[in-house]
Parts: sequence; C-alpha cells; structure tokens
Amino acid sequence: MLESLKRFFSPPVAGADWHDVAEWARQHGLGFKRAREDEGFVMEGELGERPVRIEWGPPQRAYIQGRELRIRMELKLPSDLQMLILSRPLLELLEKQTYERFTEGTQTQIDTQSPEEMRWLVMFGKVDLSSYRVLRTHFGAVASLPAAGMAWIGGALAQQLERALGGLLRNDPPFVLMTLRGRSYLRTQLIDPDPVALSSAIAIFEAAVTRALEVAAHHGESGHDWPQSGSTAWQSLGPEEPPPNR
Repeated sequence: MLESLKRFFSPPVAGADWHDVAEWARQHGLGFKRAREDEGFVMEGELGERPVRIEWGPPQRAYIQGRELRIRMELKLPSDLQMLILSRPLLELLEKQTYERFTEGTQTQIDTQSPEEMRWLVMFGKVDLSSYRVLRTHFGAVASLPAAGMAWIGGALAQQLERALGGLLRNDPPFVLMTLRGRSYLRTQLIDPDPVALSSAIAIFEAAVTRALEVAAHHGESGHDWPQSGSTAWQSLGPEEPPPNR
C-alpha cells in the first residue's frame, strides 16, 4: 500500500526517447504506442496489405537477455507447413537443454510447455544448409517438410540473413524465424531498437513472408520443383547495409 501511494504522489518519470522510432513508424504507415510503464513499445499497421504487429520490450523467452524484438503476421498458411530458422549458438543451446531434459532427467515425452523452437528440434528433420557457405556457419534450420524449409530459405531470405550478419545479427544474438499455426514470426535479442535495426528486421521478415507464401502455393503438390524466385513482393522499408565481406 505504501509503495502504491509513493508511486501515486511521485512525479512521473520521463519515458525513453523513441522519437526516431516513432517517426520511422509514421513514415511506414504504422501506429506507435508506448507499452505500460515505458518498458517498450508496440507498432501496428499493414505491410503488403497484411496486418502486422511489431513489439519491443522485456523478453518472453528465457534464452533472450535484456530486450527482445518480436514481429508477427497472419498469413493463413497450411497448418502443417512448420519451418524454423535459428541462430546457431541458440540452436546448440536448445539442443543441449533438450538433451539434458530428456536423457538425464525423468521426462519420457516432449513437454508441451516448452517453446516450439525447442520441441521442433526433436520433432522435425534438419534442413540441409551445406550449399550456403556463410549461412551454415551462423544458422540452423528444421522443418516439418525439410524440402519446403530448403525452398523457404532460398533466394531473397538467404540474401537478407547474410546481409544482416553485418548489422542486426552481428555476433549471432539469439534469433528465431518461424512459421507456426499459419502465421510468420520473428524474434531476436535487440538492446537498441534504432531505425536501422528495425529496417533490417523488417527486410528479413518481408523476405520470409514472401517466400513462405510462394512455398505455400505449391504445398501438397508432388513431383514438382519448389519455386526459386529471389524477388520480394513488397517495397524495401529502409536502407540496408551491404553484405559483409567474407
């Protein structure tokens, strides 16, 4: 009760200065709203005529420290089209935790309370990234249909992931990109949500959505070549850093 009274009578604390982020959102037709107690913010609007939600604030996953950026969009993908890309250090961490949980503990089945990104490492086949010299060092992937996962990564998505290694994903922070229950999700550790980092995250998400829709268009077909288009359907949302020299 005393603490509540103190907060009531204390002058308000100035919130974080996210003027540049709010302006970035306005330029791209997104609404900007501060989260409760100024712990983060939410941006909502449309990208490519589809509703999108962008959140930044306290992490919702234990493997992320500090602050987390989350992006999600409803795509109405086939429910069994489940694909996942993780930063390699995160993949190795979750594999280690999964191994310890199921082989050294007392569990005999997958815990449904564990995040999907952990359970999918047990449930789904790995996507072969051997043909991607740079990506295979920094990322891992699994999918309910590994061939579909391979097609998803190809083209523009692979290019954007490699490009982000020089900026947003430098030093391999925890990063997750997935399709789940018909939606597309991006989650990554991000301490400073400046417009450059946001533009890079949106560029990755844009490429992932476009490729997922292309793959979904051929879902269920047999005896065909998966689409290999590297184009994206949306206009770029900001300047991109050049690919790192490797």
